[in-house]
Amino acid sequence: MMSTVEANVRPDYDAELQKIADYVLNYRIASDEAWDTARLCLMDTLGCGLLALRFPECTKHLGPLVEGTVVPHGARVPGTSFRLDPVKAAWDIGAIVRWLDYNDTWLAAEWGHPSDNLGAILAVADHLSQKRVAQGEAPLVMRDVLEAMIMAHEIQGVLALENSFNRVGLDHVVLVKVASTAVAARLLGADREQLLAALSHAWVDGQSLRTYRHAPNAGSRKSWAAGDATSRAVRLADIALRGEMGVPGALTASQWGFYDVLFSHTNRDLATKPEEERRFRFQREFGSYVMENILFKLSFPAEFHAQTACEAAVTLHPLVKGRLDEVERIVITTHESAIRIISKEGDLANPADRDHCLQYMVAVPLMLGELNAEHYEDDFHVAHPEIDTLRGKMEVVEESRYTRDYLDPDKRSIANAIQVFFTDGTSTEQVAVEYPIGHRRRRKEGIPVLEEKFRRNLETRFPRARSERIVTLCQDQQGLEATPVHRFMDLLVI
Repeated sequence: MMSTVEANVRPDYDAELQKIADYVLNYRIASDEAWDTARLCLMDTLGCGLLALRFPECTKHLGPLVEGTVVPHGARVPGTSFRLDPVKAAWDIGAIVRWLDYNDTWLAAEWGHPSDNLGAILAVADHLSQKRVAQGEAPLVMRDVLEAMIMAHEIQGVLALENSFNRVGLDHVVLVKVASTAVAARLLGADREQLLAALSHAWVDGQSLRTYRHAPNAGSRKSWAAGDATSRAVRLADIALRGEMGVPGALTASQWGFYDVLFSHTNRDLATKPEEERRFRFQREFGSYVMENILFKLSFPAEFHAQTACEAAVTLHPLVKGRLDEVERIVITTHESAIRIISKEGDLANPADRDHCLQYMVAVPLMLGELNAEHYEDDFHVAHPEIDTLRGKMEVVEESRYTRDYLDPDKRSIANAIQVFFTDGTSTEQVAVEYPIGHRRRRKEGIPVLEEKFRRNLETRFPRARSERIVTLCQDQQGLEATPVHRFMDLLVI
């Protein structure tokens, strides 16, 4: 007679969790390109956060949960005077970094923004650095921050290469939570068992749905979802450091694990697949590939699949600006992911809806020759009804080569092309842009643009003299790496 009682033998930690933990604890980063790109990424990410402080819908979320709370060695939130516990500081930093959809991007089977992890990294590092100094110990230095950034980028990005969470309705911030948990636990001094425990809890957590990123429910939660993920990561790392047991089969447990419960549309779908197809696929080992290939948004605060479309629209602006009432149709040629994620028709309900609409992000630079964060606001949209008129004349078509090159690991293009047709039978040339200025293939061209973007964003919060001091420090790789974290943060607070 067959027993119906399951064998209660506690398993080893899932191999995927062990792979992440061993990378974080043992890998040594030897790539000069990765270290240099991490420095650029730090500059760009901080600047995006400072710029977001101009928007009340963002700043209303910031600060202590209980007004007047005093936190010894509290972590600072750049551009503010807040000193918060590391969990809430991670929330705030993550929210400002992500608010305007202007920080870095990673595009693969899953999409995301690996610099979102800076919320957890900076909050933990600033708190620990201050605490160590108070105890007479050596502080953390900014090299520790850059190292954690490279590793968090790698964890999030490698998991995203061939594993599509969006196709099962999950938001990419699950990867932010996992990556931030790993590096936060390491910064806090976790051993291997503690780090595995923390990671297991990150996967066991119920994960965010993508509902708030897609029509007709797109809304501002997409701007703070990553901050929420980084704060949860810090909390889970802290729980593990306190000795909380882990969940070894978090991913693979039959019926109850992440794979069976969340990584398919139905459990029935999973049950018909062989075991190897039910687990994450790893295209490559963890190293520093993701940071080396990260994409920067340098010219436009726009969802990344639209960056080259915006650039093409700016190029066409001089030919179109005086003939807007003569436009008969506009053909946008793009790749499959852009169509699936940001091609929208109909009314756009709010700024978060507009900055994820390919047609809107083409219409504005065709009209004005530029696109900035204010162009998504309600007042601007209401004042310019011609935007929706142009949207109504747009056709979006897929070019199969663009889709192939988007997925090719040696190319990773994000191509778009635009052509405008007029009522008199004439048309512009088709303007195609395959690689945005923030791409690795255009890195040399992009660095001066990135530095100018950083300088411009700094000056929205700080006097020019202090802004220049920060820029100068960040341009010096060795000087930046040697700077104590709390001293660096001293420069960034009001």
